[in-house]
Amino acid sequence: MLTHKVALPLLKRIRKPLPFTFTKQELAELPVGTLGNDLYVFLKKRNLELLKHYSRHDMKHILLGYGTTDKGEACLQCFMLGNGRISFPVLATVVYSIFTMPEYWKAMREAYKKGKQSGPVHDLPWPNLLAERTRDIQDKIFAQTKIKS
Repeated sequence: MLTHKVALPLLKRIRKPLPFTFTKQELAELPVGTLGNDLYVFLKKRNLELLKHYSRHDMKHILLGYGTTDKGEACLQCFMLGNGRISFPVLATVVYSIFTMPEYWKAMREAYKKGKQSGPVHDLPWPNLLAERTRDIQDKIFAQTKIKS
């Protein structure tokens, strides 16, 4: 709720959206196992629309293996913090999660450690990755880690 009702509308006003030229139908037509097709399946399974300015976040869920639950969102942002991404959305989510979800502290700590051990994620060429196999991208991200996705 916090992400979609507060953070997303605010960030749309502040951030310059990444160019994203694919439609949901074009994602569906990409080969099975590619990040683009997996993004289509991710959205369809959750009955979500393709928000072009938010697609990078959804792709991170897919690549990093964190769900869209409160726990998954908290872990995703802890991973990103560990991976070197220091931004207002990341810090706000991590701080909020630490104070409101102590039951997930262990999972958040593990996500942070995994982010520290993994290859850089934030600056990936996101629109160019849609036709690549999801597993190949994950292998590159997690090549250095002892903890596999």
